Amino acid sequence: MTKNKVLICTFFALSSGFFGAYMGSQITFMLHSQRCQNQPWAMKELCNFWVTPGATWQGSTTGIWVGTILGAFAGGLFIREN
Repeated sequence: MTKNKVLICTFFALSSGFFGAYMGSQITFMLHSQRCQNQPWAMKELCNFWVTPGATWQGSTTGIWVGTILGAFAGGLFIREN
């Protein structure tokens, strides 16, 4: 039973970490790309091209940490015994 608990908690932590990385990168990219909205078309595309890697890295790193911690907490709540 102990192995199942570890596997369940690990699954919760990893799956929510990956989901958090995806959502964090999308949200951070949207926030960073708002700075590019008042530019002409070519400059807006160049600005988005410049902003994308940093925003994706920052958001996914933050998202994977927060998602993993919250997922491990949720997994622990799911497998605890009364």
